[in-house]
This record gives sequence, structure tokens and C-alpha cells, in this order.
Amino acid sequence: MDKSGLPPYHVATAPHPNGPVRPRARRNLRRSRVLRFFALACLVLLVLAQWKQLLRKQNAAPKLSVEKLRADLATCQKLRATPQDPIGLGRDKNARYIEGGKPTLIKNATVWVGEPVEGTSEADARAGKGWAWIPTDVFIEHGLIKKVDAAISRGSLPDDTIVFDAAGRQLTTGIIDMHSHAGVDSLPELQGNEDTNEMSDNITPWARSIDGIQPLDRQIQTIKSGGVTVSLVLPGSGNNIGGEAFLIKHAVGKPDGRQEISATDLLADPDRNWRFMKMACGENAKRVHGRVGNRPFSRMGESYEFRHAFEQARATIRNQDDWCEKAESIGVENMQEYLPQEIFWETLGAALRGQVHINVHCYTIPDLEAMVDHTNEFEFAVRAFHHAHQTYLVPEILNRTWGGRPPASALFADNMYYKAEAYVASEFAGKILYEAGLTPVYVSDNPVLNAQHVLFEAAKAYHYGLPYHAALSAVTTAPAELLGMGKRLGKVKPGFDADIVVWDSDPLSVGATPVQVWIDGTAQFEDPVELVKPVEGPMVPNRSLAHITQESTELHNVIFTGITKVLLSNGSPSDMSLGHFNVVVSDGQITCIGTCESEVQAAAGTSETVHLQNGHVTHAFTAVGGTVGLNEVDAEPTTDNGNNPIVFSRAVDGLLLDSQKLVAGANYGVTRAISAPKFAGGNTHHGTSVGFLTSAKTSLEEGAIFIPDVAVHYTLDLHVRRATSYSAAFGGLRQKLIVAATSAAPFIDPFSEAAYLKKVLNGELVLALTINGAEGIATALRIKSEVESLLTTSSAAPKIKLAIIGGAESHLVAKELAEADVGVILSPLQSTGGAWDQRRVLTGAPLTNGTNVDVLVAAGVTTAVGLEEDWQIRDLGFAAGIAFKNGNGKISEKEALDLVSVNIYKILGAELPEAEAKKHFIVSEGSPLEIGSRIKGIGAGSGTVRVFS
Repeated sequence: MDKSGLPPYHVATAPHPNGPVRPRARRNLRRSRVLRFFALACLVLLVLAQWKQLLRKQNAAPKLSVEKLRADLATCQKLRATPQDPIGLGRDKNARYIEGGKPTLIKNATVWVGEPVEGTSEADARAGKGWAWIPTDVFIEHGLIKKVDAAISRGSLPDDTIVFDAAGRQLTTGIIDMHSHAGVDSLPELQGNEDTNEMSDNITPWARSIDGIQPLDRQIQTIKSGGVTVSLVLPGSGNNIGGEAFLIKHAVGKPDGRQEISATDLLADPDRNWRFMKMACGENAKRVHGRVGNRPFSRMGESYEFRHAFEQARATIRNQDDWCEKAESIGVENMQEYLPQEIFWETLGAALRGQVHINVHCYTIPDLEAMVDHTNEFEFAVRAFHHAHQTYLVPEILNRTWGGRPPASALFADNMYYKAEAYVASEFAGKILYEAGLTPVYVSDNPVLNAQHVLFEAAKAYHYGLPYHAALSAVTTAPAELLGMGKRLGKVKPGFDADIVVWDSDPLSVGATPVQVWIDGTAQFEDPVELVKPVEGPMVPNRSLAHITQESTELHNVIFTGITKVLLSNGSPSDMSLGHFNVVVSDGQITCIGTCESEVQAAAGTSETVHLQNGHVTHAFTAVGGTVGLNEVDAEPTTDNGNNPIVFSRAVDGLLLDSQKLVAGANYGVTRAISAPKFAGGNTHHGTSVGFLTSAKTSLEEGAIFIPDVAVHYTLDLHVRRATSYSAAFGGLRQKLIVAATSAAPFIDPFSEAAYLKKVLNGELVLALTINGAEGIATALRIKSEVESLLTTSSAAPKIKLAIIGGAESHLVAKELAEADVGVILSPLQSTGGAWDQRRVLTGAPLTNGTNVDVLVAAGVTTAVGLEEDWQIRDLGFAAGIAFKNGNGKISEKEALDLVSVNIYKILGAELPEAEAKKHFIVSEGSPLEIGSRIKGIGAGSGTVRVFS
């Protein structure tokens, strides 16, 4: 045996003694080797098959672009980036500056910087300390404010510097409106230009307002004429998630200092440091999209819609973050797929990442609370709740919003009652929010309100108790900070964009109008119309306005002292030169104006005395043209008398008194109202109007209805085309008048349409036509003349008393109206030109020399001011004040007050006895035409006077 233990080779090969021997050992060895070889071969085949399959898969898959993968990796950095408010100071030029623009020196200005003096504590600043108007000069160059110093030397500036002398007038930064639809909701309204809402779905985060902005929308220029230089253009509120908003400046084309006409050129921040998104809670989305089988049918459905959308966006974020981390870990070139991106969720994903400022249309407590819950569940911040009518009731809910910064409230001053969400509201909301440590800002929702006058919303907020500095900040500094542009916009400081306005009066006064506007340092008006107003210093903030007086005491007898001005018809005392005198009220009626020594002595012990410093006595106001007394919530049919497109009816039969609208009017000096049934919607009329007291609880109270049938009303504006044509409607009216005039038979029904038209033809009633377009008014004048001429041979010989309500384009036919002795009730004072038959409106200074009221009064037309919408019932005194202040002397203070009182009765042929005028009056501290005045007493014809103390 070999030491290996195996037999020697020769033994194995020697013949077996018993014959041939089978080689069993070798056979076993060979079988083992075969099995091993077979197993190896199988393994090789298996590996080869797997390799071929892998190779086949690799050959079948498309090769990923390394360039695209690297671009995706760069996108990862953008996804993770946290935007910062862009710098202001440190720039050499405004990014919007166009080479060749000349520098400008504004001399002798009184400047509101937009912040308190350095060193003022936050608590003191919030309390109003450290804020001031500063006499100084402002130098602007390269689209930036470069210097704000007293007496800047002209010699230190470039030779081509333009010099503007502000002559002591007040200068602020441009007004910022952070809720507008200018450009996407173009006026006049046309189907082809309507791009406010993307209604194809409820969740449209991908929609972008910039894709619908029309730079030639005339509103852009009109809005700028009110000193508004910057607007946030939002998608509408028809969807829960409406899409992306864009911040624009109101400068378009070469006349405004720009190089092109484009939406891109309008962008206020070309670098787009921040993005913006619009969401909306509540009524709108469920009304637009909700129906059986389709969400959101209810607020519960809306909540799901929001949460589901946030969930989808968050899943997209998670997938993107996973991809980015893997790409950085293994190398982007080794990635087998591109970065997951979906345009549908891109903007919402960016919002959840904190790269987009979210603004939410949200009115009511349940909507506010639900959205605040969503912010905490999905961890995103909200910059502002818009409309936000009920935020003043629940500051604690706002303070629970995720992110540690409670949202601001973007408000109207007193626009309410138009739908259920707007029914619970307060004109004092701004004051209450500010006192709770929150931020109110004031917006237009243009064209809901005309953004040209968004500053007036802040002025009214001051009137309702918001501190002066907070009110002015609410349309300048505060929105700038909320938009992430607080280092560039909203203040008059070096390094800020040169968006500047010089005003003809204190910006928070009634009728304040720009003298000139600069955007990026370029003057926007080549030859602006400047109103003739005295150069006065800024108003002294009245801190007493913060004390709200809503409760009143009804007294039979009262003496008001300290009266300095009486503006009643034939009511001026003989001794007005004394300067201060008394007004004695007995049993709710003015019995003496003057020193009234004997009357005062006789009333001693039986009358209360109210001492005033600057007392004014005026007529009480009358509301006309709206639906007060026939409607409580505009959009709620159950609270409304309803439309009357076919049936001619009497408003007295549909009265709905003791409403919140009427209470508001009564508190602000509107003691009487005249309302007609609606024709086919708001501000339309069909039937006879009724005159009633705003303080009445029911129509059966004594004196509640002072005229059961005031006038006969028809609507002949665009609304009439819902049923017929203009020509058919005007022709039908002509025919009805002729039939009524020629009918000899007595009327069986004295309350029928024909019977009332007979009274029109007999001169007993006025025919009041709601018309806005100049051509419609011209047709009405022609029909009046035709009917009168056709019937002059009859015994009736009618002379039709005609009145126009609406009258947006009445200035174009002012001469003809005066010649025909036709009065006009402008509803409202200044139309926005929202419809095609209102497109030729006069916008006023600095664009036009006067407005409708100026032209009509100058032509000798008896003119009044009515309501376009019922919420304006609080503002009738201010409307008269604007007409007075901006009338360039055409209208006296007394004539302005007549616009909302005496003239209404003259136009509608319902003049009241002089005794009635002494029962309906207002006693106020300061003129009721002015911001900051306070009503102290109201006589409403009830035998008592309401005294506010």
C-alpha cells in the first residue's frame, strides 16, 4: 500500500485471477466526475441565462440622460431652499429699472416714512408712539429711494435730475392692495375676458393668475390713479385651492416708463423671491362644485378636499426627498429614474415646503378653525385670512395657526350682508383685531370694490377706531411685510423701491387724491388733473375714536350746546356769527336754533344737555336705490322679497323691516329709505317704491310708511336683456304709456300697473328708470318727448316727470337731462364701469377733470346719491363728503348734504313738509361728511331723539 493508503497503480491494472474484473472504483470515480461536471454545467448555464436576461433588460431600458439627472440633482437644492425676504438696502439698482430713466428730487414734502423713529420700543410703536409726518426731501434714482433728508442740495445731484415741488403736501409710499383680481377680471365684464377662476376642478393648485392677466385692462391705470402701485393678483374663490397668485406693479408700456406690454413686465419682483397661493373656504366652492355625488357638497367635503390635496402634495414631497437622498448617496449617474415631478402638485408641494405664501379666503368661525387644524396637521403657515369677517371674534383660533405667526386679517371696512358668510361682521373688526395683537390689512377684492379707493377702506377703519398709524400701515407697511417684500416696499427709506405718492390732502381724509404717482422712480401721469384744495397739515390722530359708542338713549327733550354750523334748509339762525349756539329739541323736533335763551330756561330740569365742541346740525340721510327693507342677506332667497321680471308689484306689500341693514343705517343717520322691488337682481327695479322709516319694527307702526307709493320704476339697463332686447323693452314702455294715456275707462284695480302709469301721465307720480348707459338715457328722453307730443291734443296734455337711477354715463347727456328737467340719482356716486353700458365712466382726478356729479351739477341737473349695494348705507355721509371735497368748488357743503337728503325727494317728486325736516336731523361732533366725526343725536320722526354718549 502506498503511504497514501491507495492501491498502487499496477495492482489496479493486474489481471484478476478469476478472470476479468470490472473496474468498480474507476466507474464510481467517473460517475462522480460526471455528476460534478453536469452540476457545474447547469450552474454555468443558469448564470449565463441570468446574465443574458439582465443584459436583455439593460438593453431594453432607455438610457437615462446624465445631463437631466444632474439637472434633477440641482433641483433638489431648490426644493430644499428656504426663501428669504429680498434685500432692499445694498442694491445699486431696482431690478425693474430701465436704463435711461432720469433721477427725481421731490422737494418740500411732508413724509410718512412708514415706521416709528429709531429707538421706539415695540410696545410703544404699537401704541402709536414714535410715528410722525416729517418735513423733508426725497431723492430717487435707478428705481430706488436714495436719500430722505431735509434740504437735499440740488448741486449734489446729477445734472439731468427732475425736480418736483410737493409744496408741503403729504407723501407716502405707494398703496399696496394684497387682494385684487385686476387683469384677470377685466372691466367692462365680457365673457371673453373672464379669467378669474379655473372652474374645471375644485383643486387647481397648478392654475396661475399670470397666465390670465391682461396688461391692457383699463383698471390697471384707474387703480393707479388712486395711489395704488402694487397689487397681489389672485385667482378667484370658486375653488378650495385656486392656484398661484402674482404680485404686479401698475405700470404698463412706454408711457409708464416700461419697455414692453406684458404680464411678465408687470411683475413687482422679477426674481420671484417669494411665490403666492390662493385657497378658499366656505360657501363658494361648495356652491360652485358641490352637488349630489360631487364634492364638496358641504364643509365636511371641503375639509376632505383640502386634506386629500395636502396628502397628495406631501406624498410627492416624500418621493422627491427620497430620490434626492439616494442620488446624493450613490451618485446621481447611478440613478435608474428621474426626480419625480408632477406639475399638478408642484405649487402646492412648494407651499408645504414653506416656499409659497398662502392666502386663504375664509370668513366664518368653522372655516377658520378647520383651516387652522389643517395647518397643524400638515405643518404649513398661512400669511393672511382674506375677507375674514369673523376673525375679530376668535383671535385665539388664529393664534393656534402652525408656525408661530398668526395670520393677518385682510378686510373690507364695512362691506357686509352680501351673503350668509358676510352677515356676522363688524365695522370695528380692525380695531378689535389690532387690540388683540393681530394685524388687520385692508383690501379691495377688485372689482368687488374699486381698488382705486382701497385707501378709503383704511380711512374708514380709522374712523371706526383703528389707530391712525395702524390704519395707514394697513395699506402700506403691513401688506408689504405679509408679501415678503418688507425690505423693498411699504416705506419711504433709502434702499426701497421708488414707489411714491404725493397726496392733495391727508391720505386718511375723505376724498384724498394723488397729485402724482411714481413707480420705480418714473412719474406715471404726464399732465395730471390736480384738485383745488388748501394745503393743510396732516390730521391730528383722534385717539377718542377708539371708544365705540353703539348704544343710544331715546329722549323726548334735549339741548345740544356748542353748535358751530347748521346746514338745514332754511334752518340757519340769525345769529350764526356768534360762532357757538344751541339747538333745542322738544318731543323729538327741533324747536329752536340759536342762543335760545328762553327755550333753554323753559327746558331747565326737563331736558338733558349734551355739550359739543364742534357741533353740526344737518338733515338726516335717506337711502334710495338699494334693496333695504326688502332684503336682509343679498344671496339668500329666503331673506329677500324676490325678483319681479314679469309681475309689476308694490314694494309696500313686500316690506321686511327690523333688519340688520336697517339698524346699521339708523345708527349712521339714515332715518328714511325709499326702496322698489327688484327686477332681475341687485340694483334693478320694477314696480312702485315705498318710503319708510328705517327704525320701524313693522309696517303697521304709526308713521312707519310715510309714502306708500313714491314712484313707478322700470329697469332698462343690461339686465333687461335677460328677457328681451333693448329695443323691445323701450318700445314696450312707450306702448304702455300711450295705452294708459288713451284709456278712458276707469281702472277697476287702482293698484294695477296701468293705474300707476296713468298717475305718471297725470303728473302725480314720477317715472323712475334704472339706466346706466348714455344711449339708454337718450332713448328714455326721446320716449318722454314722443309720448308728450303724441298726447298734447288730448285733454290730459301730459308732462312726464322722469328720473334716472344708476346714471353711470349720465355725464355724456347732462345738457339734455337739464333741458328735460330730469333728475339723476347716481347709484353709486362713482361707478367702477363694470358693465358694458357703464364703460365710459369718469374716474376723477388725476385722470379726468371731475366725475359724474360735477358735470351734472354744473349742467344744472338735480342730482342725488343712492345705494348700488345695501352695505353702502353707512357711507352716505362720506359719499356726500367726497362730492364736496373733490368738486373743485362746484358743490357747497350744504349742496353736498342735499345729495343724500333733500334732492332725493325733489327728484322723486316726494318733497316733505318743512316740519318733517325738523323731525329728521343729525347732530354730530364734527361734520358728518368727514372721517373722524361722531354722531351724537339723531331725530327720526318718532317723537324722540336718539342720543349717543
